[in-house]
Amino acid sequence: MDMGTGGMDMGSGMFSKDNQALARAYWYIIAGVLALLLLIRLVNSGQHWLRLRTSRTSSMQHPTKPATWYWQAWATLTAVAREISYPQLYVPYKHLSWLTPPPMGRVLVLLGYWAVVVYMMAAGAIVKDVYYWERVGFRNAWVTVAQVPLLYLLAAKTSLVALLAGTSYERLNWLHRWVARTVFLTATVHGFHFWTEWVRADFVQDYLQWMPMVRFGLGAWALLLWMVLTSLRPVRAAAYEVFVAQHVVAAVLFLWLVYLHVPASARYHVWLAVAALGLDRAFRLGRLLWQNTRLLRRPDASRCRGGQRFGHRTQIAAVGASLTVLTIKDVHFRWRAGQHLYLWLPRVGAFETHPFTIASAHPTLLPGTCTCNSIQLVVRAHAGFSRRLHAYAQKTATEGPPGNPKTLTAWVAGPYGWPPRWDVFETLVLVSASTGASFTLPILESVLDAAGEDGDGKRAICTRRVDFLLAARQGDEVGFYVARLHEALAKAAARGVELTVAVAVTGRGQLETISDSLSRPNTASASTAAVADESKIITTTEKTTADADLSATGGGGCCSNRRRVSRAASSSSSSSADSHIHHSAARPDVAGFIRRAVEATGGETGVVVCGGASLVAEVRTSVAGLSDERAVHKGTGAQGIHLHVEEYCF
Repeated sequence: MDMGTGGMDMGSGMFSKDNQALARAYWYIIAGVLALLLLIRLVNSGQHWLRLRTSRTSSMQHPTKPATWYWQAWATLTAVAREISYPQLYVPYKHLSWLTPPPMGRVLVLLGYWAVVVYMMAAGAIVKDVYYWERVGFRNAWVTVAQVPLLYLLAAKTSLVALLAGTSYERLNWLHRWVARTVFLTATVHGFHFWTEWVRADFVQDYLQWMPMVRFGLGAWALLLWMVLTSLRPVRAAAYEVFVAQHVVAAVLFLWLVYLHVPASARYHVWLAVAALGLDRAFRLGRLLWQNTRLLRRPDASRCRGGQRFGHRTQIAAVGASLTVLTIKDVHFRWRAGQHLYLWLPRVGAFETHPFTIASAHPTLLPGTCTCNSIQLVVRAHAGFSRRLHAYAQKTATEGPPGNPKTLTAWVAGPYGWPPRWDVFETLVLVSASTGASFTLPILESVLDAAGEDGDGKRAICTRRVDFLLAARQGDEVGFYVARLHEALAKAAARGVELTVAVAVTGRGQLETISDSLSRPNTASASTAAVADESKIITTTEKTTADADLSATGGGGCCSNRRRVSRAASSSSSSSADSHIHHSAARPDVAGFIRRAVEATGGETGVVVCGGASLVAEVRTSVAGLSDERAVHKGTGAQGIHLHVEEYCF
């Protein structure tokens, strides 16, 4: 196919050899970066294994401290990289907050990527001669098509890139969007140079009429422009379900148009993208069928009343004015704290699947029912699907008989996510806003579940202290979690983990609504136990409130053949003089909360935050500043601070 006035296409001619070499070099660089990330991942895994082994087999006071010069050197390099990558500038204006730039680490990654792309766009091509327009046009055509497979690999939920890097698809989605914008830029430069040459030669109408591939190229460019514009946060957040549907269709059409536009010698890039897209969809479909159908065996009703042949029986309950709790029964897969799944509820959204964090770290037991390997999801009503789900839960609560709520069938796909090991840090600081506790609370529970002693009387994990901060405006947003925090406090006291919980309810007069939400049926895990009197709870509100009954009942299940006995307990703000109960009208001091935990530990600290952009940016900057101030791993004796971020975003 001709693409220039001289009759030379992308695959042959005087420019082909250099352009194809640069396209191959691009993928050599990608492969090299992935190999480096895999090496870093392996070294970190070895370090974590050594920490856990030291914790079990020796009496070392701080097993997370580097014990040799080479681990100290690795810790220093890690600390420097963290201090550079963590800070983030936040735009505090309501309608402009979407312009908040990425954190510094992502900015540096983008600058490195753009440096490679710009070099390939211009190296040896900027020569002012008769072939200038064609040379630059062909060069950018190859640079554009070479990036297309990476674009689709980064979008896949079962991505080879994510597997080698030891991360998850959702943590690469930001890079997918920026690579797409870079592809749009190089495609624009490619088209601009050919178009300019045709205008100068007065060949525009002739090329549009005689060469269909030109029209296909213009169509691909227009479609790419559409995808870039609709992926901007204000646009995609306005109607996210519509955005997802049209984005999938546009991605398929884009590949078809690019295939028709480029010559045969460059189509292997398109086929690589098709393979990435096809394998991802096939794997996801197979996973969906495997996890939600039981064609080869009949569900054992005597073993678990939640089992059924297709899908999963799901119990839903409305909690307050904005939360919906779903208990999905008899899922036959394991999960780790911090993972999520995709939920399809045909009754509520026939053509919609949505990701939700798994809000339980272990099988959930409901009073009087056998739920076997069940999980809980906590969904906050915003708009669209989540709002319809909450309305459905409220409606079924009024229609069903008391104590026997209606259920519906759910299909799930997952779990997704690649969270780090949480038990390899001496101190954990868990910070969450509202339903962000669905991410942080399972982390706390999983660490406490693993905190017992092994057969030799040694600690099975490195974690000795956990500081938990939960902030919300409305009391009914935290009441569900407070019940489970009581059990966590009792378990931590029994297993020798120092646990401090801070609950901040900043709305006026909202703290008393916590007890109201706890009194509703099916709003808390049935395994919730009471808190020992010596447990520490710090409650921050805008004013002193009346007594808050924070008790919860226990339940049993036929699968476990155990019955859990709960003990009633309450935390009274008026009748207790416990110095651990603190009242404040101010917002929680997140930076101070983190600082106190870091300064009290003798080993490495893991900080986990789940919330909106403002909270995430505050924690990022605070951790980076604290690490720099303490000169972590730079001869002062201060130990490392690892940060893991989960941000609310569409």
